[in-house]
Amino acid sequence: MNSPADPLLHSGTVPDLMRAVTTAAAAGAARLAESTTSHSIATHDELAGLVRSVDLNHPAADFDQALDELDALWLRHAVWFHLPRTTAHLNCPVAVPAVAAEALAATVNTSVDTWDQSTTATLIERRLLAWTAEQIGFPAGADGMFTPGGTMSTLQALLLARDEALEAPSTSPASLGADASSGTESRPVRAARLRILASAESHFSVRTAARILGLDEDAVLTVPVDDGGRMRPRQLRALLEEVRAQNLIPMAVVATAGTTDRGAIDPLSTIAFACQEHGTWLHVDAAYGGGLLTSREHRHLLTGIELADSVTIDFHKTWFQPVSCSAVIVRDARTLRHCTHHAAYLNPADTPEPNQIDRSLQTTRRFDALKLWLTLRTVGAERIGEMLDEVIALAGEVAEAIERDSRFELVCDPALSTVLFRWLPADGSAPDAMVRAIRRRIWESGRATVAETVVGDRPCLKFTLLNPNATRSDLLAVLEYVHEAGLDLLSSSSAASSAASSAPASEITEVTV
Repeated sequence: MNSPADPLLHSGTVPDLMRAVTTAAAAGAARLAESTTSHSIATHDELAGLVRSVDLNHPAADFDQALDELDALWLRHAVWFHLPRTTAHLNCPVAVPAVAAEALAATVNTSVDTWDQSTTATLIERRLLAWTAEQIGFPAGADGMFTPGGTMSTLQALLLARDEALEAPSTSPASLGADASSGTESRPVRAARLRILASAESHFSVRTAARILGLDEDAVLTVPVDDGGRMRPRQLRALLEEVRAQNLIPMAVVATAGTTDRGAIDPLSTIAFACQEHGTWLHVDAAYGGGLLTSREHRHLLTGIELADSVTIDFHKTWFQPVSCSAVIVRDARTLRHCTHHAAYLNPADTPEPNQIDRSLQTTRRFDALKLWLTLRTVGAERIGEMLDEVIALAGEVAEAIERDSRFELVCDPALSTVLFRWLPADGSAPDAMVRAIRRRIWESGRATVAETVVGDRPCLKFTLLNPNATRSDLLAVLEYVHEAGLDLLSSSSAASSAASSAPASEITEVTV
């Protein structure tokens, strides 16, 4: 396909659009259909060389050549999340209607910041936010905003919590940093007293948000967790009381509904009651566990989420949407005023129609809600919940298999769809020392992906299961890869040690696994 003389999309270039999209979709579909391993075995240096070799100052001869080049650079080496043995991270296979919606969104190129750039897209987005709030159990008057991901959703929630705390009547002595004219505590001094309470297994984005909001990382206080990785409510209450006793302000508690490693869900109801007693904003990070809102079998695990002030939901995790697609949902729409700034050229205050920019930290913003809308209208929320139930059941089956296999150690029972385990060397070698090398060996083989993490100060391997098409046999095969990698590493280490012990002292070099 020759490059068009006019590269811009308009009614006259629709045939060019059709050819380009059809050709690109066919190339992607072909690679997806023929992929049998999670990724290629090309190294970072090899791929970096390929990318560096492209002369960006001189375009390809035509679209087909550029697409062939992209195939060699990326598609051949992409990580394929639809494959059942790709298990490292919270990446899901995506719903077909959502992929089609992505093409539609790019074609129209809607920006959902003002009504006069989006019209019905604004209404679709607002309907989805209201529907999600209903699923959470929020009362009328709730609202929210789509964001690029959970980190941004949590940042926006904590910004609202911060500004609500800064506007609340001061409990500090008027003499401490007081404004001389009003006798009230100054905003900078009050901000220095703000504290965020989050569990030891909360997502790192909480601390990132604290820094962005002008708080020191020390402003995030850690609440201990129980053996299952859930926040301990008694310790939370004690810490809230300690914060108050120190004349500090607990601006927010962040509870987690689905921790990244264990999938643990904090006791939301008990935490909510503690927050209510102390007048503290409760944010629930349900980036991972939010899909349970659609589950018939496991919806009860989110009991208490309806008591939160704000909730993070990542639709690109357990709702099977392409990245990126997240939202922050708030109990009281009025709190979103803290994000509002009126610009005369864009969103004057007297505009009669809704402008989503009034509720967002972003200005230009993609119509990511479209893919969720088309998925709900074709697949349905019930089927989304069924697919999530299937991966949760699979995690339980795999955990049972690991527990029965003497070659492995199950770190903890799965709470959602993650499985934590270690390979146990038969020679009694320390399993912790093998974790990183095993993960790396499997990655380099290209046959599968597994993750590594640290739980209870000990490293372990992790399956993150989000593919309802994966089977028990698929995961047992990956366990065999783990076992083979461990044996190979031990053998290599033993051979290297033998060679080192038999070599002259001058030839001995350091050997590591």
